[in-house]
Amino acid sequence: MALFVERCHLSEGSSRRGIVSVAVIIAVGVNTDDRREVLGMEIETAEAEAIWTEFLRKLTRRGLRCVTLAVSDAHEGIKAAVSKVLSATWQRCRIHFMRNALAHAGKNGRRVVSAFIVTAFAPGHARSVNRSMAPTRSGRRCRSLHPSWTAPSRTYSPI
Repeated sequence: MALFVERCHLSEGSSRRGIVSVAVIIAVGVNTDDRREVLGMEIETAEAEAIWTEFLRKLTRRGLRCVTLAVSDAHEGIKAAVSKVLSATWQRCRIHFMRNALAHAGKNGRRVVSAFIVTAFAPGHARSVNRSMAPTRSGRRCRSLHPSWTAPSRTYSPI
């Protein structure tokens, strides 16, 4: 099973406290039949590692098993909680990856970087991905990209 973990910050109004920012955290599971199911949702005041750990522990107490891949943004608290509670492989979400890469690409490099990212996730095996990404790694436009983007990789997943 793959587990997608996400958080969204919202402003909540309360008559006594004024407007308070809260984090809505959600977990969506995808089983081997590609069926998606919301497994849990909570409203928290922060998104620290302890909150993520407790959230995932609650899911396991309710029966979550056999998670082989957890997908999320690169928040260190999520990554640590996934490792501790689920012992699953962690992967960065494509959407967050794209946003971060485009932010580093600069206004003039966004089209090129976007095209390379789309290409990277299209092939089915690492050799063709690494071949297609070689011009990006050596190009001047993309030197400021995060090292995880510019370093060759052995595994890529289209998730």
